[in-house]
Amino acid sequence: MMRPEVLAPAGDRECLDAALLYGADAVYLADTSFGMRAAAENFDRDQLKSAIEQVHAVGKKVYITCNILPRNSDVLSLPEYLRYLDQLLPDGLIVADLGAIVLAKKYAPRIPLHVSTQLGVVNYETARALYDMGAKRVVLARELSLEEIREIRAKTPKELELEAFVHGAVCMSVSGRCVLSNYLTGRDANHGACTQPCRWKYDVVEPHRIDKPMTVEQTEDGTYIFNAYDLNMLPHIAALADAGISSFKIEGRAKAAYYTAVITNAYRAAVDGYVSSGYPSDYLPEDWVVAEAEKVSHRPYGTGFYFGMPHQNTESGGYIRKYAVAGVVEGYENGYLLVEQRNRFFVGDTLDILVPGEKPFLFPCERLYNGEREEIQSAPHAAMKLKIPFEHPLPKGSILRVKLADR
Repeated sequence: MMRPEVLAPAGDRECLDAALLYGADAVYLADTSFGMRAAAENFDRDQLKSAIEQVHAVGKKVYITCNILPRNSDVLSLPEYLRYLDQLLPDGLIVADLGAIVLAKKYAPRIPLHVSTQLGVVNYETARALYDMGAKRVVLARELSLEEIREIRAKTPKELELEAFVHGAVCMSVSGRCVLSNYLTGRDANHGACTQPCRWKYDVVEPHRIDKPMTVEQTEDGTYIFNAYDLNMLPHIAALADAGISSFKIEGRAKAAYYTAVITNAYRAAVDGYVSSGYPSDYLPEDWVVAEAEKVSHRPYGTGFYFGMPHQNTESGGYIRKYAVAGVVEGYENGYLLVEQRNRFFVGDTLDILVPGEKPFLFPCERLYNGEREEIQSAPHAAMKLKIPFEHPLPKGSILRVKLADR
């Protein structure tokens, strides 16, 4: 057995910092063009160069997404971009199009090729064909079961790496090739600009009763018929590894740094526990690790297609949010944590503190001071500087959070 890679998203610099601090083996990110997450801040050319240098400086890997489905106009500008990437030498280039693969081999020959889930690899023949074309890794389609992945692993060269999504939002369309957004809003999901109309609530109209729309309902509030559960495979680390998946990919380049930190930390702990236990097939992460998935904003969780056909979420298109970030640790001075506020919190709140690589712990906030060393009862202003009495330093980037249900 090989140690699975924990692969985290980095939609901007803050997310990149969080991914590295909280234990990612590798990150994936994009330039401001050619990536499948136009809503993310992403990185311009200079930022991309700096990001790659930052990742390599700490001995981690960085993969660049170039996985839109390019139109003719995109193809014209791809060679220049690929030449630029070839100078930066990231550890992988994620592409989703056969033409882009050909161009990447020609204009960025030094960068290992990773084939995106957008291409829809669902069988070993396709995986082998892509390997023969020069692919080092394929990101498997999200519609595969563990048994199908196991067969792909058995019937492909051992040098071909298999990557699969293990956590985050799931598109209801086949491997993300959806036209709903383009059709309804004019924003192309296959160019990274999806408006997620699959999450909307729908009525059905019968042509002869156009004035009487009918809600497709399961409850009195209706149903969200296209709305998929979020994926959560934390309890199933052993099954993923046993099927032959070598890289565990966390979805979320459009999400905040807090999500990146929490989920990366959880999968880091789960993988490390699995490896240190000797790769047992019945391995289960500690309870606190699994519980961390509930501390980020998410839709109801499921296991996707890994154990058979999934059920859609027919209850709501909204998110479950149980925790809020109170602040982020910036340093330690004379017995005080130096904290930058993120959301309002109060003296008397119990803070749930997440430290990189460690089990979170609870801390009652009994005293609180502002940047002028004045004692205060709450932290109401965004990004205000705070001091909290604490007996020892915590690493910069540690997260203080509050449980909303306790308010």
